Amino acid sequence: MALSLSSSHPLHTGQGLAADVQSLQQLKRDATQNDPTAAKEAARQFESLFMREMIKSMRQATMKSGLLDGAHGDLGTDMLDQQLSVQMSGLPGGLSETIARQLAQAMGVEPAAASTTAIPSTLSLGSAHKASPTTSSPTTTTPAPAGRDAFVQHLSGTAERVAQESGIPAAFMLGQAGHETGWGKSAIRKADGSDSFNLFGIKATKGWTGKVAEVTTTEYIDGQPRKVTAKFRAYDSYEDSFRDYARLIKESPRYEKAESVAKTGSAAAYAAALQKAGYATDPEYARKLSGAINSALRAQRALA
Repeated sequence: MALSLSSSHPLHTGQGLAADVQSLQQLKRDATQNDPTAAKEAARQFESLFMREMIKSMRQATMKSGLLDGAHGDLGTDMLDQQLSVQMSGLPGGLSETIARQLAQAMGVEPAAASTTAIPSTLSLGSAHKASPTTSSPTTTTPAPAGRDAFVQHLSGTAERVAQESGIPAAFMLGQAGHETGWGKSAIRKADGSDSFNLFGIKATKGWTGKVAEVTTTEYIDGQPRKVTAKFRAYDSYEDSFRDYARLIKESPRYEKAESVAKTGSAAAYAAALQKAGYATDPEYARKLSGAINSALRAQRALA
């Protein structure tokens, strides 16, 4: 009986597994020649083996006895698990892209030839180089959906990466991004209608040399709301926005207290520190931001 799986993803051109001696020997030959594709293929095979073990563990935990019990049933199940693991590995945005980039660095070849996806700097595979994101993944350039849960789910991965590097809790950033954009309903857009990817309402001051989006916004002057036209920073991706925000909080003396308070995990204290530092002119900003951060925390727990 032939095993088949319907999938919208094309099958990989290299179907060999690391457990296959012939495939392994070919990988070794490619590696000795510093072939960039060797890193990509090795990463895919590593992910395939990982997926296979994960599927096997899940099957053992859930499968009950039945007609396929016995040696023949075990063989058929193992073949299915193997095919599943091969088809699930090497997909865009998967673990193999992360592994491939660091393997390429360790081999001394151009990382971009092995993968174009940004990776967290906290993951290490023995490379002496600290990885830094260079190309944005589709998740960080696809417009965030409106609504708290969908907004948080879409941006959680990006927020977690920046949180690991900056020390600012992901929920704090997600909550503030949600508050500033109305959970994706009021994104700052450029003149041509395209997304500015500005999640935190950071303005384009004199020192800003990047892209700009000019929009009408509400400012509180003498405690009263006023409509004004202001220039805001524009980015190439949501990840750029998160990173710029983290840099602002960590490097600006103005927000030194907020950065210190962030380590305590207190949403109320963090929001109060930002308002005191003048992050926004709204006199109710701290209360509103604290509520948004707690709302983001609840959404993260629900999605976990």
